Amino acid sequence: MAFTPPTLSSETIVEIAGFPIRNSMVMAWLAMLVLIVAALIYRRKSENLVPRGFQNLVEVLVGGLYNFFLEIVHDAKQAKKFFAVCATIFLFIITSNWMGILPGVGSIGIYLPHGEAGHESIALVHFFRTGFADINMTLALAIISVILTQFYGITSLGFASYAHKFFVNPFKDFVGSFVGLLELVSEFAKIISFSFRLFGNIFAGEVLLVVMGFLAPFIAPIPFYGLELFVGFVQALVFALLTLVFMKMAATSHAAH
Repeated sequence: MAFTPPTLSSETIVEIAGFPIRNSMVMAWLAMLVLIVAALIYRRKSENLVPRGFQNLVEVLVGGLYNFFLEIVHDAKQAKKFFAVCATIFLFIITSNWMGILPGVGSIGIYLPHGEAGHESIALVHFFRTGFADINMTLALAIISVILTQFYGITSLGFASYAHKFFVNPFKDFVGSFVGLLELVSEFAKIISFSFRLFGNIFAGEVLLVVMGFLAPFIAPIPFYGLELFVGFVQALVFALLTLVFMKMAATSHAAH
């Protein structure tokens, strides 16, 4: 069996009315389905006055996340405002990352023609692929994070006050004008850093597991699966915490810094 490394881009499994269904999209939908089912189960069990089992697990997780975020922002009002977004990002990323090491992900697929007409070859297209090993997925989440950061900044400070962070009259404050332009550039740079940090780490882990599984399929990959669980947790936490910190900074005026 020849070694086939993972491709940088996700693969199209099927097209429905001209819309391509890609393997990373399928994994993202499955991760969302898991979270939705978990939320529905919790809603049914939340009627119990004494939490136990799954209800207790969810309440410990949500309460722990909220207290952790509160320690970072030091503002109960802002913590409540940002919590839903940041906790959702954390849970979605960690669920998708951990589902990426399930049996069949990145290993089960179908051979389909690949390439341009006249130069087609047969390639293995996997049915499932880790969602955030696709740069499109990380880019989409990064754009959502940055847009919501701007939204919270504007709603907290007002449009004029928030815009003053970036646009300062150079004739009155030349240094402040230059700093504002740097901050404006940094807002766009966040999209790039968010996207490639998450994509790079998850894609590297995917490649590592494929390589170790090819070299020694029974014993060698086991410790690397544990490492991938840890990396998946860390990347989810880093993405959520950076989003939280950026929201906190956006909602804070220059005078309060």
